[in-house]
Amino acid sequence: HVQLVESGGGSVQAGGSLRLSCAASGYTYSSYCMGWFRQAPGKEREGVATIDSDGSTNHADSVKGRFTISQDKSKNTLYLQMNSLKPEDTAMYYCAAVYLSYCYTGIEYTYWGQGTQVTVSS
Repeated sequence: HVQLVESGGGSVQAGGSLRLSCAASGYTYSSYCMGWFRQAPGKEREGVATIDSDGSTNHADSVKGRFTISQDKSKNTLYLQMNSLKPEDTAMYYCAAVYLSYCYTGIEYTYWGQGTQVTVSS
């Protein structure tokens, strides 16, 4: 039974930092493409960052230079380090996984976590 559990969200002021974690269980973590997504109220879900099974990463333009996706395969855990947070980063953040070595554009993710809320005040 595949399970993704996010944690680390919270409320911070603009310019602050948070680190999100996503604990994965129930599958061979190392064979999966993993990603972080977010959805703000009234907006569509958007991709934030992805990481291939070989560790190659991709970040959305809106977060480049501020957010960093990483993973610890020994702990089956995905991370999102978020620095220089802005009010427009406020959203529910989700981690997701799909059984592919590479995170091709437009792929459909199979597994999703329940989300963790990030709120950034000005």
